[in-house]
Formats: sequence, C-alpha cells, structure tokens
Amino acid sequence: MDIFLIFCLVVLVIWFGGAYLLRGPDCRQWDQCSEGSIERFASTDDEGHRAAVARLESLLVPAMRVPARQRLAVLRRGMDNLFADRHFAASFVPLTVGSVPAEWVLPPAADADRRTLYLHGGAFSMGSPLSHRVITAKLAEITGGAVLAIDYRLQPENSRRAGIDDCRAAYDWLLANGPQGSAPARTVFVAGDSAGANLALSLLATLRDTAARLPDAAVALSPVTDLTLSSPSLKANLATDPLLGPVLASLMRLPRSALLWIGLLQCRMPAARPLMSPLFGDLADLPPILIQSSDAEMLRDDCIRYANKARAAGSPVRLQLWSRVVHVWQIFYPDLAEARQAFAEIDKFLKQVAPV
Repeated sequence: MDIFLIFCLVVLVIWFGGAYLLRGPDCRQWDQCSEGSIERFASTDDEGHRAAVARLESLLVPAMRVPARQRLAVLRRGMDNLFADRHFAASFVPLTVGSVPAEWVLPPAADADRRTLYLHGGAFSMGSPLSHRVITAKLAEITGGAVLAIDYRLQPENSRRAGIDDCRAAYDWLLANGPQGSAPARTVFVAGDSAGANLALSLLATLRDTAARLPDAAVALSPVTDLTLSSPSLKANLATDPLLGPVLASLMRLPRSALLWIGLLQCRMPAARPLMSPLFGDLADLPPILIQSSDAEMLRDDCIRYANKARAAGSPVRLQLWSRVVHVWQIFYPDLAEARQAFAEIDKFLKQVAPV
C-alpha cells in the first residue's frame, strides 16, 4: 500500500507540476484596453445573423449525431461543402507547392506581382482551400492580385510542426513564384482565420527572427493566440459563440491541467511555445496587422491580449471588434451585412499600408 501511495503521489506531482510548467506566462496585464485602442462596430443584421447560425447548425448537428470516431470526417466534409452553392467571379487554379496541395485564386485581370498567402482555419484539423473560397475570392478582389491558398498538413494525422513548416515553405515559394511562373513578388500579404490566423501570426515572428522579407501587411480574422487556454472569454463567451461553443463545451468542463497535457500529446510540442501561442513571443518589429474579432466569441480575449502586447512592443496593430456576430463571420459574405463591412475595412487597411 505504501508503494502504491508513493506511486500515486509521484504521478500527481508530475501531472500538476508538468501542467504548471505548460501554463505559460500570466497575460492578464494585457486585458485592459486604453481609450480608442479598439475600433468597435455594432451588429445590425438580425436576419443575416440568424441565417449564418442556421448554416453553422447544418454543419454541426450532423457531426454531433455520429460516433466520436467518425465526427472529424463528417466535419471535414461538411466544411468543404458549406458554401457549395456559391458562384465566384474568381478562377481557381490547382497546383502543388513543393509537396503541399494549393490553389491560386485569381480575380479578373489579376496583378500577378501582388500576392497574398491565405491560411485557412478549422481548429488545425479540418478546412481546406475549398472550404474558404468565400474569403479567398473576396481577398483576391480586394487586393487585385493573386491569392495562394494552401492545404497545409492537418492534425491528428500530422504534427503541428508539419503544418507550420508547410506555411513557411509556401511563403518562401510565393515570394519567388506567381501564377505565370517564376517571378519576384512586388507586394505580399499574409492572411488567415482562426487556426490559420494563429499560423499567420506565428509565421510573422519566424520571418522576422530569420531576417526574411516580411509581408507588407497581415490580416488575422479571429486568431487563436494562446493555446494554453488562459483567456477569460473562453469560458465567459461559451454560451454566446454558436460555432466554437457547441464544439468545445465538453472540453471546457475538463481541468485546465488535463487540457494542457492533451494538447501536448496532440500537438507534440508545448502550448506555451511562441510557435504555438504567438501571444507569448516577442511581438516587436512586426509588419502592420489588422485583427478582426467578435465581442461574443470565445477567442475575443486572445485577440485583445495580442493586440495590446504587440502595440506595447511598438508594432502597428489595429483591433476591430463587432458585437454579437459569429466566429469568422466574414465567411458569410455577401449575405451578412457585417461581413460586407468587415471586408470594406480590410480593403481600406490594405490600400493604406500597400497602395496599388
């Protein structure tokens, strides 16, 4: 019995001691926003909001009805087909960047030297260039250039590092190659949503640290910046986030220590590493960044903390918050008025930082 008790004690020490080390630094100092540091927008499109929630339910409800082992496959198919009814003015040209499947998204009369790397969201485990064509087609229209959307390697089949490496390789390739072949880029943007925005922000810091050419600007839509799950809005907004709430509700009931260990096993690297959680890294000397988030979503405080810390480090970051809208509501363009407004703000931002 004594040996068993000692064993249990050792396990508990390792469990909670390890979880403490995995927690990362305390970021509560970045919760407070100074006057005028956030651009706020009211949500007024009630009908469009209800339609967006209904479309999300068409994705989530079938997935929740199947056994857990089948859920990811159902969600992946559902995401890819969520906007199958849409028609686009842009053309989509498949290609392979190294070993990574991708597609060029080209508006009519695209400027081949003005390029955007787009990294899709989907909790690092789902999503593809196909699922995010609403966003990439609109970005191509806004920039007047070519958008490269990549199908980076997903979890759980691959490690997080594999997806990160795919993003860096695609960016390096984009600098030297356009839709017509080998040619240097004149203007470069990086953009992403949710998990893809996490990858985009992580990429910015990596590029800076390796003295590579930085993009002219970046756009992060509802980025997850802290995978140690310390942001207050993760629980405070659980009931008001119709996308992330239903998916994460059961997980959020677990102790944070358990979630940190689960994350370590799934991602194969600690969540507190800046490569995983951009909030914990050095945020100085970054290019202009536009962050858009919803006041009602679970990732709101991830966005606020990142913006506050980056601005304190001297990086030019703008944070825009909309009331009530769903996570990554921009994907409901053009039906949702707030999505049209968000893209208008993205358009203004990119034209200010990198005029055509």
